[in-house]
Amino acid sequence: MLYVKAPAKINLTLDVLHKRPDGYHEVEMIMTTVDLADRVGLELREDTDILIHSTNNFVPDDQRNLAYQAAKLLQERFHVTKGVAITIDKQIPVAAGLAGGSSDAAATFKGLNELWELGLTIDELAELGAEIGSDVSFCVYGGTAIARGRGEKIEHISAPPSSWVILAKPSIGVSTAAVYGGLKLEDAKHPNTARMVEAIETNDYDKMCGTLSNVLESVTLQLHPEVSSIKEQMQRFGADGVLMSGSGPTVFALVQTEARTTRIVNGLKGFCDEVYAVRLLGDR
Repeated sequence: MLYVKAPAKINLTLDVLHKRPDGYHEVEMIMTTVDLADRVGLELREDTDILIHSTNNFVPDDQRNLAYQAAKLLQERFHVTKGVAITIDKQIPVAAGLAGGSSDAAATFKGLNELWELGLTIDELAELGAEIGSDVSFCVYGGTAIARGRGEKIEHISAPPSSWVILAKPSIGVSTAAVYGGLKLEDAKHPNTARMVEAIETNDYDKMCGTLSNVLESVTLQLHPEVSSIKEQMQRFGADGVLMSGSGPTVFALVQTEARTTRIVNGLKGFCDEVYAVRLLGDR
């Protein structure tokens, strides 16, 4: 059995520039990995079956699963005559805006590249990832990057200043399609991507916290008041910066001291079932 770590990501910025002719949205966002990860186990099969087993019942075990799609794509593209049993030990909350499924797919690409002896480069794996989902390319690389296009054009940047990250996911589902559908680009407050890059490159923690911005946040907050109240709680308990990740519903807070991190986590316990305190990873 080969094990691969699949870390979650958060968006420090998320901007939507315009709707593209292909129906997707043109995005520009800064993503970074955090130390909350699924563990993907891969076991070689002598037949060509692709089997998925997850520790979380909400994770599909068929072709809807992105890890399954990753394995199938490699198998077909490179005429692989072996199969694989994929076990996903789920630690990242499901449908949370933290790219859990995309990260599992990225881990599957990397693991199968080794297990099936395909000899592909990391860039080739990232390119294949773009065929499956918009966050998969970033997850193949990990670290910190600006993602453009549908999310598949990756420009690596430095790791952000070190910090605690508190993740809080309310027990609601958010429809990404509904969030994008409710977005009015002409009225939206767009993030300052260049300023965030500057904050990261100069290791300016306060500037980073002051520049956190997600163009989708106002839409999700209107649709789901619970997300709004978590954000307010975090701010009230003294977080340095607070933002929703992706299309939600997870909200994250950046905090530099452990004592304040503990205080915020305890304060959120009554509000929210799923609360995690982890560190920014940020390095590839």
